Amino acid sequence: MKPVLTANQVREIDRLTVDQYNVPSLVLMESAAEACVRAVASRVEDQLEGKTAQVLCGPGNNGGDGAALARILANLGMHVDVILFGNTKNLRGDAKTNFDALNALASFTAGSRAKPAPLVLTECENVAAWEEIARPRRFYDVIVDALFGTGLSRPLEGLFPQVVEHLRMIKTAREIARGIRPLILSIDIPSGLNADLSNPIGAAVESDVTVTFTAAKAANVLPPASQFCGEVIVANIGSPTSLVEAANPRLFLTEASDASEWLKLTRYQPDSHKNSHGHVLVIAGSSGYTGAAALCANAAMRSGAGLVTAAVPSSAQVAIASRLMPEVMTIALADTDRGAISDVAVDHAVSLAADATATAIGPGLASSDERTRKFVYEVVSRRSKPVVIDADALNCLAPWPKDLRGSDEAPLILTPHVGELARLVGSDKEVILKDRIETIRQFATSGQLYVVLKGARALMAMPDGRIFINPTGNAGLGTAGAGDTLTGLIVGFVAQAFATAELKADTAATTAAALFVAGRAGDLAASKYGMRCMVASDVREMFCAAVQSLDSEGEQPN
Repeated sequence: MKPVLTANQVREIDRLTVDQYNVPSLVLMESAAEACVRAVASRVEDQLEGKTAQVLCGPGNNGGDGAALARILANLGMHVDVILFGNTKNLRGDAKTNFDALNALASFTAGSRAKPAPLVLTECENVAAWEEIARPRRFYDVIVDALFGTGLSRPLEGLFPQVVEHLRMIKTAREIARGIRPLILSIDIPSGLNADLSNPIGAAVESDVTVTFTAAKAANVLPPASQFCGEVIVANIGSPTSLVEAANPRLFLTEASDASEWLKLTRYQPDSHKNSHGHVLVIAGSSGYTGAAALCANAAMRSGAGLVTAAVPSSAQVAIASRLMPEVMTIALADTDRGAISDVAVDHAVSLAADATATAIGPGLASSDERTRKFVYEVVSRRSKPVVIDADALNCLAPWPKDLRGSDEAPLILTPHVGELARLVGSDKEVILKDRIETIRQFATSGQLYVVLKGARALMAMPDGRIFINPTGNAGLGTAGAGDTLTGLIVGFVAQAFATAELKADTAATTAAALFVAGRAGDLAASKYGMRCMVASDVREMFCAAVQSLDSEGEQPN
């Protein structure tokens, strides 16, 4: 897991690096510039010599990073135009030091030269000056955004929205021409974003690459703000890892290595058998919604669980069974006259859940019948094993009963989308979207729950308040049945974790691994079929390839 820190946490880490470890702040700035140089060099063909760059610098430390970068690029043979939005006389601290170094190389040109200077520094203090700078159609291989860093907390104003619009038009023209130049690189955060917020606060630069330092910030990794960042590179500029750990991060980005480690811990062994990989019970379906139950149960079977049983309304059993993989068993539960599971079936379902390793409840269940709502509440409250709650089961439990709480032995894993979460916590979707992280954190800690908020960059909140961000997946997963398929994979992984005798089941690591694998399967499906045409069953059929990509050795016969 990679920590995601706030702007204040990173500033404190920088301060402690300087004060406690005697690393000069100028060294940190130079390391930041060198990391940006590496990012540029890896994305510009051949060598840097002879290429051109424009570096847009603000008057603060972000601009100081840009000045250091410009100096290094010029020394490597690039022609660099530096635009300082301000006056060098007003600069302070490390930014002033770096611009003083630039002045040793730069020339303020008033006329033509036989040979262009390797580095030209121009001061821009008003709109008229910017319009004069932006008017000529100059070609650059790279444009660097070093205007504002992680300290920005209000929308851009003055001439800066015009600068953002200028970069947007350049990027649009590039796309129309199907070109790859100029590369737009932001230092630390695209200017215009608040580093700690997932929502843009106003106009912001849309970058191809963002090089951020020490740790990612929320705006680097959470949409829609992260969509302005392009590829995000987290560079270590010299702060000790111990300072990052001491910052007590509460937000993390799941990595491929986390999913790989979980797969290694739950590998099939030479003496493995169906019972050693867990028995999944899926309580789902109704007469009008038979597909959801099948998608969930089939995904659980494909996840690697040893056994899967679908407990469905008796009136829908034949229809659901016809859609199931032949390996999935079915059991009929008493239903209402509307074809939904009835509260008469509570004891039967509780007994089935006690015999299983983990249970999923909800896909296609229907939630309008009071007897079904009572059934869901009783099954969840009387559980003795892990339960994954999705779809109509969430609606049956909305608003969330305060007496339903998770535990280590019988964790509750909820998988709502934003609308379902709004009903569970009694809030508006718009309010939740403004701060998804804090909403699910409070919900998870208050009920000791694991809460998976589906959507772009799925989030998982833990009972202790930590939150994991899943980086895999794409817009094509917003298709019918994808949520049911995800629930099947999660419950399948949970069953495998709790059935592995040598493993102390870690619900957080297990759920995070399931989200990563599901998202990667979605990415593989999109690569094969395209996001527009892929369907949920396509994602399920990519589970195998996703798992093998993360643990190819463990998937081969001994």
